[in-house]
Amino acid sequence: MKITFLGTGTSTGVPEIGCRCEVCTSKDPHDRRLRSSALVETGGKKLLIDCGPDFRWQALSNGIDRIDSVLITHEHYDHVGGLDDLRPFCRESAIGIYAEDYVTDAIICRIPYCFRSNKYPGIPNLELHAIHQPFEAAGVEVIPIRVMHGRLPIFGYRIGQLAYLTDLKYLPEEEYAKLEGLDVLVLNALRRDEKHPTHEGLYTALEQIGRIRPKRAYLIHMSHKIGLQADAEKELPSNVYFAYDGLSVTF
Repeated sequence: MKITFLGTGTSTGVPEIGCRCEVCTSKDPHDRRLRSSALVETGGKKLLIDCGPDFRWQALSNGIDRIDSVLITHEHYDHVGGLDDLRPFCRESAIGIYAEDYVTDAIICRIPYCFRSNKYPGIPNLELHAIHQPFEAAGVEVIPIRVMHGRLPIFGYRIGQLAYLTDLKYLPEEEYAKLEGLDVLVLNALRRDEKHPTHEGLYTALEQIGRIRPKRAYLIHMSHKIGLQADAEKELPSNVYFAYDGLSVTF
């Protein structure tokens, strides 16, 4: 199994427009973060997790030539704003988009031209699937994990020994059993300051990792307030890493 981090930043990306802080002006490429998204490769299939507004550049930068299915965590723009850019991947046949029902409804409202009976030529051929229980995407078993993004219920996903949880503020107690025995956990850590209503900070994320006990964990969805990666990573346990755009991990 392989995961490639296409983006590891929060909704504004890093650098943030107009900011002149030390992170936003850093020359270190690890401090430049597109909106969070990942490509998971397993069993000969390629599954995209989230498709944000930076997707076109992410696909070009990482040489992506095929996507078999797309898993959407929730409806916020930084996670669905690039769906129209899937066009090159579904010219011959529809590509399956998997999300819970309120998210599929939101996608239809956001790009209604993709779902009309009389479709404009050249639009992406998207096939929406509302999911609740474990399901298969392109023949790959996927387990949805309930995540609370503040008061908004969203999904994370477990695929084999990998779990991808973004925009998490807290996990319902019953979800921890679904995260046992992981090789790799991907988890959000917005910033050092924990006082945010909808996202974990760095130290709460480390507490979660300590409880879930994966073999390795990678942090994503960081803002410029996480600090310079070269400095911040010194605070991490030996099995925890800051992911960065373009990082590929095989396990």
